[in-house]
This record gives sequence, C-alpha cells and structure tokens, in this order.
Amino acid sequence: METRKVQQLGPSTLAMTLPAEWARTYDVEKGDEVSLRIGDQGSITVLPGSIDSGESTATIDASDLDADTLERAIVAQYVLGRRVIAVESGDRATLDGEHISAVYNAEAQLMGLGVIEETPDRISIRCSVDPADFSLTNLLERLESTGRTMRSEAIDALSQGNRELADRALNRERQANKIFVLLLRLIFSAHRDPTLARAVGLTESFPLIAYRSLAKNLELTADSAEDIATIARDADGHTLAVSDSTMKQIRAFNDHVDKISEQAIQAAVERDHGVTTDVRERFQAIDDQVQDIFDGLEELPNDDLLQVREVLVALQQTADFGVRNAEIATNLALDRDAGPVQIDDAANE
Repeated sequence: METRKVQQLGPSTLAMTLPAEWARTYDVEKGDEVSLRIGDQGSITVLPGSIDSGESTATIDASDLDADTLERAIVAQYVLGRRVIAVESGDRATLDGEHISAVYNAEAQLMGLGVIEETPDRISIRCSVDPADFSLTNLLERLESTGRTMRSEAIDALSQGNRELADRALNRERQANKIFVLLLRLIFSAHRDPTLARAVGLTESFPLIAYRSLAKNLELTADSAEDIATIARDADGHTLAVSDSTMKQIRAFNDHVDKISEQAIQAAVERDHGVTTDVRERFQAIDDQVQDIFDGLEELPNDDLLQVREVLVALQQTADFGVRNAEIATNLALDRDAGPVQIDDAANE
C-alpha cells in the first residue's frame, strides 16, 4: 500500500498529491475535476471524470463468429456495462441472417436493450437501464421470488396433473434469467465505478462480491425449478405415479425448501445473523424428510421412480443453495457489530 503525506494549504484546508502514474493513466491534469466517494470505515475513493462518461461502446466483428458465439459476446458486453453494442459484418459485405437473428435473440433476453440503428452491415443496440432505477437487494428478492413461484407452479402441476401450470413455470425461466443478467450488469458496473454503489442501494462496495454469489445461487435454483416443471410437462398425465399421501409429503417438503430459500435471502439483505441460524436449523431436517418420502413409496417401475427421485433431488439442490446463501449472509452480518460480535478496527483508532 502506498502512503502519502497530508499537507495544510490554508487554515481549514488539507491536501494530498495524486500519484503521477495514476494521473497519466486517466488523463487527469491541472484544473480537471475528480469525484470523491466517501465510504464507511474512513475510506475515500477518488475517481477521474473520464471514468463515468456512461456511453461506452463495444463493437463486435461478427465475420468469424457463429451465431451462438456472437450472442454470448453480446450478453458479455451487456454484463460488462456497455451502453451501446454494435455488431458489424467485418470483411463481409453484409451481416448473415444467423447473425441478425443472434442480435435479436440477445435483445429479447436482456432487460432494457433496444435496436437504435440497423443497416445491411451493422446493427447497434443500446441499453436504457439506469442503475438508479434499481436496488440490488430488491433484484435479489425478485429473483428468489421468481424461482419460488416457478417451484410452486411446478409442484402444483404435478399434484393436479395440470400441463398449463407446468408451462407457466417454464415461461418464467426467461424472466429469471433477465433479472440474473441485470444483476450481473449492475454488480460489474458498481465494481468498476464505486460511485454507482449508492445508486444501486449500497453505502459501500464490500457486499458486491457476496451479491454476485447470491445471484448465481438463485439462478441455479431457478434452473432446478425448471427441471421440476419439465418433468411435470413430460410425465404421463403430467403427474407423478405416487399416492395422494406421498404427493402431500412432497408438497410439504417443497414448502420447507421455500422457507429456507426465502429466509436465506432475507438474512443476506437485512444482514441478520439470527435468521441464518434459523435457516441452518431448517436445513438439518432435509435428509430425514427425503428419507421419509422414499420409505413411504410403494413399489414403482424404474421410470416412475426416477421421476420421483429427480423431483426430490431438484428440491434438495435448492435447499443446498439456500444454506450456501445463509453462509454468505453470515459473512455479511458479522462484518459489523452483530449479536455477540463487536468489531474493533485498529485502522480507525
């Protein structure tokens, strides 16, 4: 860590010099303005004015890319916070039809994107997302709620033999993915420009790494819900070949898993260590619940038994991700005074 001496310039003015290499890198010269972000624990972040132009553009040469790779490249630039993403034909006269479809496919799966220019050899899309319109904690809660709704509809589909409910759950997967990728965009943008942390609901940038892990775990739980909905859609009669009492046990198991998932995100958002304890206690009952369901099963053909097993595995995976989120929430909660823990930061003495 580099240190600098603080100098007194006047009766009430203190100053320090900026590193010359940093100033050269960001073209900071005498008379330029810089931004200061005052964080907690005595930190101050200095940002050059050039870092927050807000109109960064990425240009992608599609000539040597297949459609799938191009679509992934567009998603990556969106996540990295680019405002405008341009796709060009490169050394070809025009964009191929598959490249044009890839652009529109990417646009459909990303929140806030719209085509602003289209010519035979170039398509430009612009992101209209304003970080100030979103809160990271609210988006985490929305992503958790979307996954929970998908699970509920999928289990209801199996319970009622209802194909429509299964399709409804599957259709929600696109919304879950949009929220997840938007979360990534805001997290990357706030990491790159700490002044955005306050815009997305944070007073410090410390939780960003934790939020990235929370978001990924929630995205994976939505995938597990999609797996259950797919089973419901494809199963004979859109149901499991089990008794009513077993189906009731599976529904109760899903309710238990829902509580784990919901409480874990609550604990992370509120930094509540007590709630993380509740989550871990609930998780301890998971294995016994699964074993009780298997013990109560009548003899089934292998294919039917496999479907039951896949549903229970998907619910177990969701509980696993929930308890992982609770561990992340524990780290967030105990980074400051909480319950029996008191923080004595020597740097602040």
